[in-house]
Amino acid sequence: MKLLKLPQVLGLTAKSRSTHYHEIKIGLMPPPVRLGEQSVAWVESEILAINAARISGQSDEQIKQLVKKLVSDRKELCGVAA
Repeated sequence: MKLLKLPQVLGLTAKSRSTHYHEIKIGLMPPPVRLGEQSVAWVESEILAINAARISGQSDEQIKQLVKKLVSDRKELCGVAA
C-alpha cells in the first residue's frame, strides 16, 4: 500500500483542503491513517477508487457506501475488527 500526504491527495482530487476535510466529515472521503502524533496520510488505492467512482458518474450515496467498504476493507486487511 502506498500512502499519500495531503498535497498529493489534493493534487489527485483537484479539491481544496477545506473541501477535502468536509468530504471526510460527511463520508465522501475516507479518513486518514495516523502515522504519528502529528502526521497523517491517505491510502492511494482508496483515493483512486473514489476518483474512478466519480468519473463513472456514481452518486454521492454510492460513493458514501464505497467509502464505508474501503475503510472496512482497510481494517480487515490490517487485522482489526471492523
